[in-house]
Amino acid sequence: MKIIYPAVFHYENNAYWVEFPDLDGCFSDGETRTETFLNAKEALELQTLYLLENGEKLPKASEIEDIKPDKNSFVSLVDADLSPYLNKAKAVKKTLTIPRWLNDAATQKGINFSQTLQEALMQKINAD
Repeated sequence: MKIIYPAVFHYENNAYWVEFPDLDGCFSDGETRTETFLNAKEALELQTLYLLENGEKLPKASEIEDIKPDKNSFVSLVDADLSPYLNKAKAVKKTLTIPRWLNDAATQKGINFSQTLQEALMQKINAD
């Protein structure tokens, strides 16, 4: 399953960050355009797989022409192939232990624990 979504790339404070207007909470960043693009692709994969694993439908992608970035931003299409993951995408429940202060701080900020763990594991796997 291949997907394509528009992403808005922003340049601020000598670094880039990217957001997907159609996917709430889907962000990434990087020091260069290339790094940011690669990180955006990974964020797109993780977010859309998370939605699918939780029985949600993927939102319709906006038309790129309808997105009007500011002067320090640009819009680009980002694609992802979910096929390699979908066959293995069956969720597995894990029990873990974290310090109470960390749990409280993350809960207060509305952080999605499952998504955060998935992102951290993907970074760790890709770092090897």
